[in-house]
Amino acid sequence: MPLFAARTVRRACLAVAFALSSAVVGYAADTVEYRVLATNKTSTMEKEMRDAGAAGFRFAGTMGGDTAFGGNEVVVVMTRTGAAGPRYVYRLLATTKTSTMQNELQAAGAEGFEYRGQSIFSSMFGGKEVVVILEQDRDATSKDRWEYRLLATSKTSTMQRELSDTGAQGFEFVGMTVASTAMGGNELVTITRRKVR
Repeated sequence: MPLFAARTVRRACLAVAFALSSAVVGYAADTVEYRVLATNKTSTMEKEMRDAGAAGFRFAGTMGGDTAFGGNEVVVVMTRTGAAGPRYVYRLLATTKTSTMQNELQAAGAEGFEYRGQSIFSSMFGGKEVVVILEQDRDATSKDRWEYRLLATSKTSTMQRELSDTGAQGFEFVGMTVASTAMGGNELVTITRRKVR
């Protein structure tokens, strides 16, 4: 092979190798780590979420239900990208009474906690509970304050009317669960919020 052709081939190989190594480095920087938390005690879940938040993980999703080995559990998935530091703090609210949940949401919203997810959970001690996960960004320069309104009814027509009323007052829908709760039987539980000005 002529010297010129050999140099051209070598340069082409080096260019491809550089491009591939850059792609690998770029891929590594975008790697996502996961942490799956599962427990049948809501108090334990809050502690585990706070520990994960201190390790740089952030809430991604939740579901309550029966798992193959754990029985009835709350399962939470948390994620971390890159070298994320401790930034998010979590609060988990769980109650069988929607009136209690309303009060607890209001108190957390006044502290700047923001709604992130909800589920229905059959706990060992509390029966059917509505579980709500709230998050606070402790690095935020200004913390938003939230006013929450919880709507609970067994009729979708009633929910339509209540949502329309709260929407007219500036509340936005953030989440909903449908399940049998201890106090209301089969209920549609909807959470709405508006920013406190």
